Amino acid sequence: MEKQEFDTEKLINYWITSSDEDFVTMLAMFESKRYNWALFIGHLMIEKLLKAYYVKIKQDYPPFIHNLLRLAVLSEIDLNENQKEFLVTITAFNINARYDDYKMSFQKKCTPEYSSKWISELKNNRLWIKELISQ
Repeated sequence: MEKQEFDTEKLINYWITSSDEDFVTMLAMFESKRYNWALFIGHLMIEKLLKAYYVKIKQDYPPFIHNLLRLAVLSEIDLNENQKEFLVTITAFNINARYDDYKMSFQKKCTPEYSSKWISELKNNRLWIKELISQ
Protein backbone atom coordinates (compact mmCIF):
# COMPACT_ATOMS: atom_id res chain seq x y z
CA MET A 1 0.00 0.00 0.00
CA GLU A 2 1.34 3.42 -0.94
CA LYS A 3 1.94 6.00 1.79
CA GLN A 4 -0.44 8.94 1.75
CA GLU A 5 0.89 12.47 1.57
CA PHE A 6 0.38 14.42 4.78
CA ASP A 7 1.92 17.17 6.86
CA THR A 8 4.28 15.27 9.14
CA GLU A 9 4.94 18.19 11.51
CA LYS A 10 1.24 18.91 11.88
CA LEU A 11 0.53 15.27 12.77
CA ILE A 12 3.43 15.12 15.23
CA ASN A 13 2.21 18.33 16.87
CA TYR A 14 -1.33 16.93 17.04
CA TRP A 15 -0.13 13.89 19.00
CA ILE A 16 2.09 15.98 21.29
CA THR A 17 -0.64 18.54 22.01
CA SER A 18 -3.17 15.82 22.74
CA SER A 19 -0.66 14.09 25.01
CA ASP A 20 0.02 17.36 26.85
CA GLU A 21 -3.71 17.75 27.46
CA ASP A 22 -3.82 14.21 28.82
CA PHE A 23 -0.90 15.04 31.12
CA VAL A 24 -2.93 17.84 32.72
CA THR A 25 -5.95 15.53 33.01
CA MET A 26 -3.83 12.78 34.56
CA LEU A 27 -2.60 15.20 37.23
CA ALA A 28 -6.15 16.43 37.91
CA MET A 29 -7.42 12.86 38.25
CA PHE A 30 -4.57 12.06 40.63
CA GLU A 31 -5.24 15.19 42.71
CA SER A 32 -8.93 14.26 42.96
CA LYS A 33 -7.94 10.74 44.10
CA ARG A 34 -9.31 9.07 40.97
CA TYR A 35 -6.17 6.97 40.86
CA ASN A 36 -7.26 4.28 38.42
CA TRP A 37 -8.37 6.93 35.91
CA ALA A 38 -5.17 8.91 36.43
CA LEU A 39 -3.16 5.84 35.46
CA PHE A 40 -5.46 5.10 32.53
CA ILE A 41 -4.98 8.64 31.21
CA GLY A 42 -1.26 8.24 31.83
CA HIS A 43 -1.31 5.33 29.40
CA LEU A 44 -3.00 7.49 26.77
CA MET A 45 -0.46 10.25 27.34
CA ILE A 46 2.48 7.89 26.70
CA GLU A 47 0.73 6.21 23.76
CA LYS A 48 0.24 9.54 22.01
CA LEU A 49 3.88 10.51 22.48
CA LEU A 50 5.00 7.17 21.07
CA LYS A 51 2.71 7.76 18.10
CA ALA A 52 4.26 11.20 17.58
CA TYR A 53 7.68 9.57 17.59
CA TYR A 54 6.49 6.87 15.19
CA VAL A 55 5.31 9.55 12.74
CA LYS A 56 8.66 11.31 13.02
CA ILE A 57 10.69 8.15 12.37
CA LYS A 58 8.47 6.38 9.84
CA GLN A 59 6.97 9.39 8.07
CA ASP A 60 3.68 7.52 8.13
CA TYR A 61 0.50 7.30 10.18
CA PRO A 62 0.92 5.29 13.40
CA PRO A 63 -0.73 1.89 13.72
CA PHE A 64 -4.09 1.56 15.47
CA ILE A 65 -2.68 -0.25 18.51
CA HIS A 66 -2.54 0.44 22.24
CA ASN A 67 0.30 -1.94 23.13
CA LEU A 68 3.05 0.49 24.11
CA LEU A 69 5.93 -1.96 23.88
CA ARG A 70 4.85 -3.00 20.40
CA LEU A 71 4.52 0.65 19.38
CA ALA A 72 8.02 1.42 20.70
CA VAL A 73 9.48 -1.60 18.87
CA LEU A 74 7.76 -0.58 15.63
CA SER A 75 9.24 2.90 16.16
CA GLU A 76 12.69 1.30 16.43
CA ILE A 77 13.37 2.72 19.89
CA ASP A 78 16.35 1.08 21.58
CA LEU A 79 14.87 0.04 24.93
CA ASN A 80 16.52 -1.17 28.10
CA GLU A 81 14.81 -3.71 30.35
CA ASN A 82 13.40 -1.06 32.70
CA GLN A 83 11.81 0.80 29.80
CA LYS A 84 10.33 -2.44 28.45
CA GLU A 85 8.88 -3.27 31.87
CA PHE A 86 7.47 0.24 32.19
CA LEU A 87 5.71 0.02 28.80
CA VAL A 88 4.24 -3.41 29.56
CA THR A 89 2.96 -2.24 32.96
CA ILE A 90 1.46 0.97 31.57
CA THR A 91 -0.25 -0.97 28.78
CA ALA A 92 -1.97 -3.03 31.46
CA PHE A 93 -3.40 0.18 32.96
CA ASN A 94 -5.32 0.66 29.71
CA ILE A 95 -6.95 -2.75 29.97
CA ASN A 96 -7.44 -2.75 33.74
CA ALA A 97 -9.20 0.61 33.90
CA ARG A 98 -11.38 -0.01 30.87
CA TYR A 99 -12.85 -3.49 31.21
CA ASP A 100 -15.28 -4.42 33.97
CA ASP A 101 -13.66 -7.81 34.54
CA TYR A 102 -10.50 -6.07 35.74
CA LYS A 103 -11.79 -2.68 36.89
CA MET A 104 -12.66 -3.52 40.50
CA SER A 105 -9.38 -5.30 41.26
CA PHE A 106 -7.43 -2.51 39.57
CA GLN A 107 -9.23 0.11 41.67
CA LYS A 108 -8.17 -1.75 44.81
CA LYS A 109 -4.59 -1.96 43.56
CA CYS A 110 -4.46 1.79 42.91
CA THR A 111 -3.60 2.92 46.42
CA PRO A 112 -2.18 6.42 46.87
CA GLU A 113 1.32 4.94 47.25
CA TYR A 114 1.06 2.67 44.18
CA SER A 115 -0.44 5.43 42.06
CA SER A 116 2.08 8.02 43.22
CA LYS A 117 4.94 5.71 42.21
CA TRP A 118 3.49 5.18 38.73
CA ILE A 119 2.59 8.85 38.23
CA SER A 120 6.25 9.62 38.91
CA GLU A 121 7.30 6.95 36.38
CA LEU A 122 4.86 8.37 33.84
CA LYS A 123 6.26 11.87 34.30
CA ASN A 124 9.85 10.66 33.87
CA ASN A 125 9.10 8.58 30.80
CA ARG A 126 7.06 11.41 29.30
CA LEU A 127 10.18 13.58 29.41
CA TRP A 128 12.32 10.78 27.92
CA ILE A 129 9.97 10.29 24.94
CA LYS A 130 9.59 14.05 24.42
CA GLU A 131 13.39 14.24 24.26
CA LEU A 132 13.42 11.49 21.61
CA ILE A 133 10.90 13.43 19.56
CA SER A 134 12.88 16.66 19.76
CA GLN A 135 16.18 15.09 18.60
